[in-house]
Amino acid sequence: MTHSYASLFYHLIWSTKDRHPWIQKDIQLTLYKYIAGIISNLEGQLMEIGGMPDHVHLLVNLKPRTSIPELVRSIKNSSTKWIRQQPNGHSAFTWQEGYGIFSVSFSNIEAVRKYIKSQEEHHRNHTFENEYLDLLNKVKIHYDSRFVLG
Repeated sequence: MTHSYASLFYHLIWSTKDRHPWIQKDIQLTLYKYIAGIISNLEGQLMEIGGMPDHVHLLVNLKPRTSIPELVRSIKNSSTKWIRQQPNGHSAFTWQEGYGIFSVSFSNIEAVRKYIKSQEEHHRNHTFENEYLDLLNKVKIHYDSRFVLG
């Protein structure tokens, strides 16, 4: 085969360390733009981003040559430095150690986008902890409850 083709979409989720509400409205939009730039530099496309003060959701389209750990490490490291440098940022800001990643079929992209866009509404009745565990259980991921929420 002379050409290779790929369609790789991922829903990524992670929280701030100890789910501390560091991502306030005054930096949220700028942070999201910053994260989009990081993904673009890795030849990916941020299709949707959203979250709450204590976590983020990303829908990303990646080239096969970009590894997930490389992507997450780049986003977390660069955005941590960026937030710590902001006038209204927090010098102690950090993300949780782990992350969740779920593959998304092309036919489900719009549903995942809608889910990410509706985070504020969704979290009126659900904590991040419940949301994350529900997602893991829904796709039958086995986890150790001592470590899953970092």
